[in-house]
This record gives sequence, structure tokens and C-alpha cells, in this order.
Amino acid sequence: MDPTATTARSITVTVNGVRYERTVSVRTSLADFVRHDLGLTGTHVGCEQGSCGACTLLLDGEPVRSCLMLAVQADGRELTSVEGLAPAGGELHPIQQAFWEHHGLQCGFCTPGILLTTYDLLRREHGPSPCAIREALTGHICRCTGYDGIVRSVQAADQEWER
Repeated sequence: MDPTATTARSITVTVNGVRYERTVSVRTSLADFVRHDLGLTGTHVGCEQGSCGACTLLLDGEPVRSCLMLAVQADGRELTSVEGLAPAGGELHPIQQAFWEHHGLQCGFCTPGILLTTYDLLRREHGPSPCAIREALTGHICRCTGYDGIVRSVQAADQEWER
């Protein structure tokens, strides 16, 4: 029996609209695959237990903790990382612009995961209350902002983003 048959597997994933075919170890986390194999370092790895939210990606449009998933579980699926939010041409996505303008970020470590969760929230709900925004972001730990700037940023993004 080929030993690599149980330790490596070929996968195909679409990330930010680009199709990738790679052979990965069956034990490689989705976060490590995106960061190391694809070079998309906007996905951050914090706690590696799914508690901090820094590694959040959208998998088939739904937020997931990529540190808790294996890359092989994404085979045949579509991922969006923070790099996929901004349109071509270098402009910021309205969510990113709102976070910039309304001080929703400081050190930036938690920001990519929060941006993707915000994208999911605002895609589903227009005009969320501050309480609903805080509830949506409960899976994220930010040690810099105190969340007030984040809530203001989400509210501003909701007003600016034409969905």
C-alpha cells in the first residue's frame, strides 16, 4: 500500500474566485493551507481552538473557523478570504472602508475575521441593531478597540454598502 495514500490527498478549492488544485497532508488545517500553500496571509491564526475568530473564512458563503477545519474538508468548495472582499482595482470594499473611517481596527490582528463575519451579517440583515451586531461578533476577540468603533463601523458599512 502506498503510504502517501493515507497521509496526503489531492483537493480542488476555489478561493476568491480562483481555482486551485493541490496535494495536501490530510492533517493540514484549512487556515494553514490558505496561509502557507496559497500565500493568503490575511487569514490570521490566533488561539487555534476556534475561540478568537481571527481565522474566520467564508466557506460556501458561511463563516467558519479555519483553524478547526482540515483543508481536505474544503475539497470541491468555495472559500472567501479577506483578500477576496475588495474589488479588483485596489479599492476597499465598503465594509473595509467603513472600518478605516470609523476606527473599527487598531492592531489589525482580529480585523480580517471580523470583516468576514460583518460581510455575512450585512448580507443577511439590513439595519442590524448595535445589540445584533455585538451578538454576531461574539465569536471574535479584539483586545484593542473595546468594540465601540467596530459597532460604529458595521453600522456605517450597512449604510454605504449597496448589496
